[in-house]
Amino acid sequence: MHASTRLRNLTHYSNHKALYWSIVIAALLACATLLGEAQKQTSIPEEIEWTWEVRPSHADPALPNVLLLGDSITRNYFPEVTKDLKGVANVYLMAVSTSVGDPRLPRQIEEFAAMENVTFRVVHFNNGMHGWDYSEAQYKAALPDLLHSVEQIAPSHHALVWATITPVQIQAFNGATNERINERNQIAQALFSSLGITIDDQHSLMMKHLDTYEDTVHFGPSGAALMGDQAADAIRTALRK
Repeated sequence: MHASTRLRNLTHYSNHKALYWSIVIAALLACATLLGEAQKQTSIPEEIEWTWEVRPSHADPALPNVLLLGDSITRNYFPEVTKDLKGVANVYLMAVSTSVGDPRLPRQIEEFAAMENVTFRVVHFNNGMHGWDYSEAQYKAALPDLLHSVEQIAPSHHALVWATITPVQIQAFNGATNERINERNQIAQALFSSLGITIDDQHSLMMKHLDTYEDTVHFGPSGAALMGDQAADAIRTALRK
């Protein structure tokens, strides 16, 4: 074999070998990154953990099904939404203390959807008032996981409504502060707005009604009614889409 031919063959082989090892190393790095992200998502339980699930006592099969997915704030305005959407939709509730960043949350949503076994035309969702032992960086990293879970039970992004986290009083406990709430809201709004998901700005609404608190975090009946009315309006708009 001519020397120049041997040299070309050797160069060709070396290039392929280098490309092969580049692909292998890239794959290993990707796996390591995914493993690292998975290891970061660990459960950090609060002192009291809870779930609160409600389904219509007599769901009308002719009406669309709507899910409110959130926490105790959502639970407080759920009755007003149910009242406002009477004859318009069957309203379900899944309220949990589990925070974004906790690997239990996607499983809980999956189990709830399997238990109810209905199609949700609209999912109005929120998360962020719990899990103060998770940093905002962890909240941001795990937020797409929440979205992925919600996408599994909703037909499209047009069927999703994100509700911003409401303000708390200065003396709120367990790590909740308005500075951190503002940061979490900015993180969530940036993600969901970029995807064309409707934003129900409950935070801005309740900043105008700080006189309706019943404790350091929750709003009383008049505040819950205001929140429920706004949530119901957002859901009606999503249903029309």
